[in-house]
Amino acid sequence: MRMNCIIVDDSSIQRMSVARLIRNHPMLNLIAEYSNAIEAKNGLKNQKVDLIFLDIEMPVVNGFDLLESLSDPPQVILITGSADYALKAFDYDVTDYLHKPITQERFEASVKRAQENYKLKIASKEDDEHIFVKSNLKKRKVFLNEINWVEALGDYIKLVTDEANIVILSTMKSFEKELPAERFLRIHKSYIVNLDKVEKFNSKSVEVNGKKIPLSRNKKQELSEALSNF
Repeated sequence: MRMNCIIVDDSSIQRMSVARLIRNHPMLNLIAEYSNAIEAKNGLKNQKVDLIFLDIEMPVVNGFDLLESLSDPPQVILITGSADYALKAFDYDVTDYLHKPITQERFEASVKRAQENYKLKIASKEDDEHIFVKSNLKKRKVFLNEINWVEALGDYIKLVTDEANIVILSTMKSFEKELPAERFLRIHKSYIVNLDKVEKFNSKSVEVNGKKIPLSRNKKQELSEALSNF
């Protein structure tokens, strides 16, 4: 899943250099650049930002001042020309610390760390998401992250989880509306898959938990795009 990020740096050359690294990274989406902390603070109110690349040494309001002014800051990768700030940086619970000039290798290691934190945050949120379904006249609570795929069975549908197969009276169309579109995709008239569980796919099928599920030809592009944003 791609992370929305911003750059806050008073040096236009440094902003260009970091922007280039971000644009070449498949898991990052650069949504704004700011030349000072005040503009950045206003921008953060209006946008969903997952990661800030933040220069410490800025005039008037420096990077640490900005962090102190945010009540719920996103992840931060600090950038500085001085090693003296390293210890202070970790008092602010930042994800990482990059020393100028930034190497590609070091940048990628920082982003990887941010990605891992992001996935944990998403996973803990998703662990709680659930729906109620009626099976055998009883209401059952089903956690979305436990559904591997959904399969059509005539007038019924089958929810396949690691623990059990749950059969409910429903059409694929109406059940599809119950599921969050960013996490589930209908890949065939008879199958909806949990994108998080897709292990691999080719032009004809998708593999989930070692089982091949048919993929409609007209859904391959949509699946590709959905997984690249995941």
